[in-house]
Amino acid sequence: MEDKQIVAWYWQREERAITASEEKYGPVCRSVSYNILQSRPDAEECVNDTWHRAWNTMPPQRPNSLRAYLCRIVRNLSIDRWRQRYSAKRGGGMEALVLELEECVPAVPSAEEQWEAQEVARAVERWLQTLSLEERNLFLRRYWCGEAVKELAAGLGCSPNGLAQRLRRLRQSLRLALEKEGVVL
Repeated sequence: MEDKQIVAWYWQREERAITASEEKYGPVCRSVSYNILQSRPDAEECVNDTWHRAWNTMPPQRPNSLRAYLCRIVRNLSIDRWRQRYSAKRGGGMEALVLELEECVPAVPSAEEQWEAQEVARAVERWLQTLSLEERNLFLRRYWCGEAVKELAAGLGCSPNGLAQRLRRLRQSLRLALEKEGVVL
């Protein structure tokens, strides 16, 4: 099924858009959500909420990449659910990812610093463009999709320790790039 057809169905308010989205992108959305929440029932609920959010946002949205659009929705819903769950206590999952990136990406907690957050995002995007496709995919799979190091290593045919070292070097490279651009001091 072509993404353009699925988006057209959303625009035409045809329920088969949801069925087609589930069939084509359900597994990847579940994976993204589960990697953040570490709970299958919560991940399933976020995926179902994703179809509802997509239904409510198309139109007016007409995404160029339906996969990226749906993954962004499910990721944001999952992070919101994670924050609700762990607002009073610390947990694994997303907390571990944030801690790994904390030393090289400055936190931007307030709305007043939104411009600075956009600058950080643009700097990270520029840095990502300097990486090989394999390194970029590795970084995004770990820090955007939240895949576990052990799972990534198994998929890449290397040891978890070796992969952890590669990720550490990538984070160091990111930090140096951000320092060079004056984003972090």
